Amino acid sequence: MPTIHVDGKDYEVEAGDNLLHACLSLGLDLPYFCWHPALGSVGACRQCAVKLFRDAQDTRGALVMACMTPVREGTRISIDDAEAREFRASVIEWMMLSHPHDCPVCDEGGECHLQDMTVMSGHLSRRYGGDKRTFHNQDLGPFVNHEMNRCIQCYRCVRFYREHAGGRDFDAFSLRDRVFFGRQRDGALENAFSGNLVEVCPTGVFTDKTLKRHYTRKWDLQTAPSVCVHCGLGCNTIPGERYGTLRRIRNRFNGDVNGYFLCDRGRYGYAFVNSDRRLRRPLQRRGDGARLEAVTVEAALQHLEILLADPSGVIGVGSPRASLEANFALATLVGPDRFYVGIPEEEMRLVRGILDILRGGPAPAASLHDVEAADGVLVLGEDLTHTAPRLALAVRQAARQASFALAARLGIPRWDDAAVRHAAQDARSPVFLATPHATALDDVAAETLRAAPDDLARLGFAVARKLDPAAPPVPDLSDAARAVAARIADALQGAARPVVVSGASSGSPAVIQAAANVAWALRRRGQPARLCYTVPECNSLGVGLLGGGSLDAAIRAVRDRRVETVIILENDLFRRRDPATVRGFLEAARHVIVIDHLLHETAARAEVALPAGTFAESEGTLVNNEGRAQRFFEVFHAGGAVREDWRWLRELIRILGRKEAEDWRSLDDVTAACAESAPVLRGLRRAAPPAEFRMAGQKIPRAPHRYSGRTAMLADVSVHEPKPPEDPDSPLAFSMEGYPGTPPPALIPRYWAPAWNSVQALNKLQEEVGGPLRGGDPGVRLVEAAASAEPAYFDAVPSGFTPRDGEWLIVPRHHIFGTEELSVQSPAVRERAPQAYLAMHPTDAARLRLAAGEPVDLTVGDVSYRVACRAAPDLPRGVAEFPAGLPGLAGLILPAWGTIRKVSGA
Repeated sequence: MPTIHVDGKDYEVEAGDNLLHACLSLGLDLPYFCWHPALGSVGACRQCAVKLFRDAQDTRGALVMACMTPVREGTRISIDDAEAREFRASVIEWMMLSHPHDCPVCDEGGECHLQDMTVMSGHLSRRYGGDKRTFHNQDLGPFVNHEMNRCIQCYRCVRFYREHAGGRDFDAFSLRDRVFFGRQRDGALENAFSGNLVEVCPTGVFTDKTLKRHYTRKWDLQTAPSVCVHCGLGCNTIPGERYGTLRRIRNRFNGDVNGYFLCDRGRYGYAFVNSDRRLRRPLQRRGDGARLEAVTVEAALQHLEILLADPSGVIGVGSPRASLEANFALATLVGPDRFYVGIPEEEMRLVRGILDILRGGPAPAASLHDVEAADGVLVLGEDLTHTAPRLALAVRQAARQASFALAARLGIPRWDDAAVRHAAQDARSPVFLATPHATALDDVAAETLRAAPDDLARLGFAVARKLDPAAPPVPDLSDAARAVAARIADALQGAARPVVVSGASSGSPAVIQAAANVAWALRRRGQPARLCYTVPECNSLGVGLLGGGSLDAAIRAVRDRRVETVIILENDLFRRRDPATVRGFLEAARHVIVIDHLLHETAARAEVALPAGTFAESEGTLVNNEGRAQRFFEVFHAGGAVREDWRWLRELIRILGRKEAEDWRSLDDVTAACAESAPVLRGLRRAAPPAEFRMAGQKIPRAPHRYSGRTAMLADVSVHEPKPPEDPDSPLAFSMEGYPGTPPPALIPRYWAPAWNSVQALNKLQEEVGGPLRGGDPGVRLVEAAASAEPAYFDAVPSGFTPRDGEWLIVPRHHIFGTEELSVQSPAVRERAPQAYLAMHPTDAARLRLAAGEPVDLTVGDVSYRVACRAAPDLPRGVAEFPAGLPGLAGLILPAWGTIRKVSGA
């Protein structure tokens, strides 16, 4: 490791870094604006100037930009040199010439990087008294607020949006001495990661528009470490609350998972926590045909005691959006043989098939970090931007690996972003996309293929066969498909870190198995191939590990009159099966008990509905798509009758007189019991420190030390400050009092360090800037590959897709905004959700004499929908797409054959 000398002190640093990266990793304070650890250096702002000396005898030195100067053995610099300090102060001064004097009313105030750097640089007063440059602000949609007058032209926003995230509707527009960052015209930002502008921007140009609707100062937010619940990737988040309202979501760094960025669904889908549809009190139906009425907790439990008089007639229906502990508590209540995981048989086969592959095969699961580092990627069957958005961003970064390799051969350091891009031009690592329709990743793909699910699976099987002759052959494969398979196989053979990506969204087990065959064939060739599967929901893999029957098995049990009482945990069954089937199930059950936080259609048909806490009001463990168990913590205490799922279930266990009711004093007790229930779950307790964990004898405060108004907040109730709520389930305190230092990574509730109030304070918490958190990134892997296993290839190769006369293969089309059940309750997300439609190839539409926008009747089995027709030239003929999960359209199991008819008279 090279040794550098900074202000007379010697430091060992990593070779290959630039001086800014090295100094920040050492914990030194050096101002900067344009540099970002995920975006690299461009030297645009000139703020990180330091004095560089030739040797120990050089007393004059020269100013250099630290972000553009590589580390070398013996480098001597000074951060505190008077000329360097004066230069940095002058840079701030010219940046601030036109900056408005609006810090007291700016949404960024209190966690503004510009504020921090201004103070750090010593620019304390303004000398300029002339006219300021002003701009027109744009309406950028429901997520991001625009205040262009605050811009300092660091170019971070456009570098992230266009170069890192691949957006094309946002740019830098220049005219003479003016630069404008925005869209060509007003309109919603189209990229799925636009919300990251809020954190990437070092000033208040881009701020959270959803926070603006219920704004509170950042130092008045109570926060806790959490996990996103809107897909199966398990991105780490920091939710913030004030006055019992969840106000915003921010990114929480996890180097193995989401890194520095979140998708817009994960960032803005939180408003369901504040929804008017929330269950806040127990509801009970007093007699057939009666309406649900609010009752006390005591009255609800008394009625439940009657319903649970015969435990042998009770079953439990769990949920892939409930925590592992909650599902385990329900399974404990009813017994493992009467517990059902709450998903249809088709989905359960997919999830358990993925688990079997990840646990029984030789290819390990790939983290998002692994995907970003891959130099060859095959995506089979997944439109990642809509099913697992953060994974799509990772694949986009994987395409850049070839440019880094080329730059290294030319002696260009990886961090010199502009030079790397200029040298590489269009050089990309091979990314192959095989999907039913065009995707937002097509621009980085070496090749794309559009086909029906069975043909996508056949392509995967053919790639595996090309890689390994021992893999099963694919009969009747066309010459064109064979040629595509050969090109993919050749590219993956040349990759040092290949990754195969697939998942459950296509509804095809064959696609999942074909992806496994490709990865296994690469492993047999000696290549370190990894598999990355997407799963439908935040705990799909968790309930798969827990075990239990399918929703269809529960339906059969009720239909066969073997069950009288059904307990449904956080699950709207109308999203799982068609309405007639679910209505029949609920009507056949004599008693239905629902534990949930939303009054959805299933809860509205219950005899008793118990109010549960959301992810922000409870604690538990979720298992993401790679098998990583991660703990989420209560952000605020909901109060009233709202309780965590497992606490309601503990009350029901107590009614039955079971010992678990006394054993489960805290969540740790439930987690420990769950961990002992199966060998694969034994690592659960390592996901986060236990509730009794303390630092210097103190808990970790959820509120920052600047938190204000604790007495005034409740002055309308009492002039006395109430005692903060107790939290027996975690080492976190509902208070600003507690340990003032940095807690373990799984317990970090916010990013802050002296002189660093913005998200850039994260630099102080990492082993090195851009690297893992000190102490390791949160979470523990429960699922590991059988490294020594010899793969037994899947050989159920499907026949090729053949269109049918008068029928179409209806496949699901997922939407980042609209498909997921909870986020669509947020007004900002709902504004971006599409209307119902049916997409068809124009040739198929012409056969039915359909024009775009005309209504059609779609019938699949016994279920019919009337929706608008949409032309989709990228779809294969004979295939039609139906939006998955949109409100009112959920419950249809796809893919399936269906008929399409033009509405007469339309």
